[in-house]
Amino acid sequence: MAENMAKQQTIKNEVSLEGVGLHTGKEVKLTFKPAAENTGYVFRRTDLEGSPEIEADVTYVVETQRGTNLEKKGVKIQTSEHVLAACVGLEIDNIIIELNASEPPIMDGSSKFFVEALEKAEVVEQDAEREEFVVNEVISYHDENSGSEIIVMPADEYQVTTMVDFGTKVLGTQNASIQHLSEFKKEISDARTFSFLHELESLLDHGLIKGGDLNNAIVYVDKEIGEETLQKLRGVFHKDDISVKPNGILDNLTLHYPNEAARHKLLDVLGDLALVGTRIRGKVIANKPGHYVNTQFAKKLAKIIKAEKRSNVPKVDLDQKPLMDVNDIMNILPHRPPFLLVDKIYECTDTCVVGVKNVTMNEPFFVGHFPGKPVMPGVLQVEAMAQTGGILALKSVPDPENYLTYFMKIDNVRFKQQVVPGDTLIFKLELLAPIRRGICQMQAYAYANGKLATEAILMAQIVKSK
Repeated sequence: MAENMAKQQTIKNEVSLEGVGLHTGKEVKLTFKPAAENTGYVFRRTDLEGSPEIEADVTYVVETQRGTNLEKKGVKIQTSEHVLAACVGLEIDNIIIELNASEPPIMDGSSKFFVEALEKAEVVEQDAEREEFVVNEVISYHDENSGSEIIVMPADEYQVTTMVDFGTKVLGTQNASIQHLSEFKKEISDARTFSFLHELESLLDHGLIKGGDLNNAIVYVDKEIGEETLQKLRGVFHKDDISVKPNGILDNLTLHYPNEAARHKLLDVLGDLALVGTRIRGKVIANKPGHYVNTQFAKKLAKIIKAEKRSNVPKVDLDQKPLMDVNDIMNILPHRPPFLLVDKIYECTDTCVVGVKNVTMNEPFFVGHFPGKPVMPGVLQVEAMAQTGGILALKSVPDPENYLTYFMKIDNVRFKQQVVPGDTLIFKLELLAPIRRGICQMQAYAYANGKLATEAILMAQIVKSK
């Protein structure tokens, strides 16, 4: 994991688009809204009670048959990939995507209109630094059934190559690449979705693709086409006549590029890998990609990133002068020995704090807690993390000595290893969301001997004491 010197980005203004959903056929309005630092990509369903939100997170992927569909607590988002690809392609980190239906408008089947809207809304820099997952070794995923494979290997920036091979005469082997995200707008964003005639017939027979007057999908004709099928297609396309061009595609559309299919697959890969939730610094090579293999790969990456984050012990030079010593800490926190459980603060930004506690045999709790084999009580490790987090929370008020922080909630507590006399505990707490109305939610980690000892999600409230 690396803090990249690049800053996070969002948009300056709201912007809306309207169209129909490809599969639902419903009129839908999509509004892009600016979002705070560290928000990521969040969908919001304004047509449902309470306008529920669903993060663009691979854990919510439920179905990948005809697009990448997400679901959280019964709230659904269908075909998320084209919108997300536009956000990634413009290097936007934080955005709210409001929809008044379950599916974004298909527009022309590409990301072009989303890119244009986002540029109109103006991409702006934020204060927080962008986090990147730096790929140091080859990570791969192979799907036995389809023969699809995706790998990511070390590179200086986020690069993607896609190779498609559908084993048909009409659409042979193609590939597409970008060396830098700045190429996305010009080279990839207007590559449209495509399907084969045999898939189209099946979808029509099942009453799907209702949003198709189908001027938003390239149709490759991979079989003989009968009069009955042509008749059906004329109805769907609202055309008096429809035929097959010499290059094997229906004459509803003209290709933008000879390799438009491979470029669209690259667009899909960018959109699907957005669900990892962290920018990738590495080269992705996807052979025969599809939403299933893309999202399986995204799950694998997300797992690796999470594990790396957890074992990412903060680098603290214990010989250097701390940012705050125990006296400075006591000026802010109300706790006193023996219940003051943090000795020094080495780092404190608006979103993160790093503190240290030296665990010695003189701790009063060792007298009665497994006297023969002293172990620091887990509950006190959580309290020590919370006290460190209190420093971060109170940084948000101008006169911290006049405030107290109280626990509201503790979630996902895990104790990974024992903490014993002689250990130096290093605490790292990061805000999970901006502090609102005095409510502070933090991801907390405690490390001992270079390994994660304890982790938890803590929620506290800042309250005026005088």
